[in-house]
Amino acid sequence: MKLAVLGAGAIGAYVGAALHRAGADVHLIARGPHLTAMRQHGVRVLSPRGDFTARAHATDDPAEVGPVDFVFLGLKANSYAACGPLIEPLLHDTTAVVAAQNGIPWWYFHRHGGPHDGYRVESVDPDGAVSAVLAPERAIGCVVYAATELAGPGVVRHLEGTRFSVGEPDRSVSARCTAFSEAMRTGGLKCPVEPDLRGDVWLKLLGNISFNPISALARATMRQMCLHGGTRKVIEIMMTETLAVARALGCEVGVSIERRLAGAERVGDHRTSTLQDLERGKPLELDVLLAAVVELADITGVEVPTLRTVHAISDLLALRIAA
Repeated sequence: MKLAVLGAGAIGAYVGAALHRAGADVHLIARGPHLTAMRQHGVRVLSPRGDFTARAHATDDPAEVGPVDFVFLGLKANSYAACGPLIEPLLHDTTAVVAAQNGIPWWYFHRHGGPHDGYRVESVDPDGAVSAVLAPERAIGCVVYAATELAGPGVVRHLEGTRFSVGEPDRSVSARCTAFSEAMRTGGLKCPVEPDLRGDVWLKLLGNISFNPISALARATMRQMCLHGGTRKVIEIMMTETLAVARALGCEVGVSIERRLAGAERVGDHRTSTLQDLERGKPLELDVLLAAVVELADITGVEVPTLRTVHAISDLLALRIAA
């Protein structure tokens, strides 16, 4: 298996290191001091499950890598539309793109079936700009349940979780999903192939849609948001509205809100990726989280007043950051 990690940050480098350990031909695509460190010392993974180093090939030039069997997409979703020049040299006719993104993916209604089959979510795929670069036919969905962070250039700290659920948009258990899953498991990660990954999409989104924007607005950690009565109540309401949209689209999430909150509280003083981006002055990845679900509420007729309110305030924050 020849695989490129496009956007080899904390999650991407962690996956690349695991796959390299499994014997895959891995190429990490990154830039800056992080790339320099990976070239010189490999990827150092610090984990409660055991530290290790993977010396996979690292570059900033995808043309140096050439076509691969799989591209693991570690970029933020708001970078997808502009990634054409980076991803094109990596593609051949059957290259699969494993998209490890939060929120509603651009492929969500591809071969979905039902009344919304083929619907393009404008908030996620404006004017089809993402689909033009990443054909939905190439997509393998991936929902990440692992928490990692960059402890320094070339150093990934694995905090918790090893599960990366994958699945086809058409709900088939394909040979390419199975091959990727086996390689991940050989590298020490959990990678179940889900017949319908959309359930996992909504389960992960249940936390991201609420904790991520609130953490940025309040500059708060997971534990702080859960322990503060006011923010906890707002998060409960946002989760309730999100579940209503999921149900309207035929998707039931088999986890209670209280259980989801208890799990978040156990994470402790972890800063969400959105809060980390805010602190670093980076663009906030909120369209695929909040804006997309508000759009889906519009097409399904579900009332989501709290989601709309938090989206309006956090969207203004995102615009100010980008200005």
